[in-house]
Amino acid sequence: MTTTCICLKFGTRYGPEYVNRLAAALVRHTPDARVLCMTDDRTGLLPWIEVLALPVEPFHDRMFAHMARMGWKAPMQKISLFRPDLIPDLDGALIVLDIDIVITGDVSPMARFAPGKVAMRKEWHSTPTRPSLGHGSVEKIEPQTHAWLYEDMARDPEAALTFGHGSEQSYTSLLADKHGALAHFPDEWIVSFKRDCRPPRPLNLLVQPRLPEAAKVVCFHGRPKIEEAIAGYRAGPLHSTRPCDWLRKAWMGDLA
Repeated sequence: MTTTCICLKFGTRYGPEYVNRLAAALVRHTPDARVLCMTDDRTGLLPWIEVLALPVEPFHDRMFAHMARMGWKAPMQKISLFRPDLIPDLDGALIVLDIDIVITGDVSPMARFAPGKVAMRKEWHSTPTRPSLGHGSVEKIEPQTHAWLYEDMARDPEAALTFGHGSEQSYTSLLADKHGALAHFPDEWIVSFKRDCRPPRPLNLLVQPRLPEAAKVVCFHGRPKIEEAIAGYRAGPLHSTRPCDWLRKAWMGDLA
């Protein structure tokens, strides 16, 4: 059975090496993985990655205008990944991945998890202005079943953005919950580098971060970023980390 995974790359914030390293780690840990990337620039991507052109959605002008009025800066391009017709030959679930994560285990159980549900990890930190029931770095959707993730935005982007507080993960998790279709991946599958891997003070200054045994994905939200965590992160006695050998191997693999 194929495990279909897709990521999104646009603009210049992340280079093609992020997609390539994500894809290489996926097939290293999940031999049946099919990897796609929706992008506005395919330059430098590994030739076996399936590339989809970044679409210009009919609701984009209204969506971007409303975000500008509200002062919301996240571009919300990920909504296009939820289009039911995006991958015509898709059979089953789709794993949607951010590119600034590190794969450390087999993700195929995620595709089989909670059939009929949108699956996300519980959010580590939710705020009154950006309430969220799930973290958006890893999402399992079934586009034919969950077409409303795309259709609600296409029908009324202003209302959809307001409902989601200008945040894709808030929109996705809150709408899935409204439909009675939200499930949470086991916490141990998707871990936070700074919350779950960094040793407590003062050990963070003495030993390198650890990889929790059951972790399939390591997320990097805020600081440090992946490269900073690999090299060793200096941010005072509480937040600093030692150089991380296992992270270097997990992220770079054969592409080092």
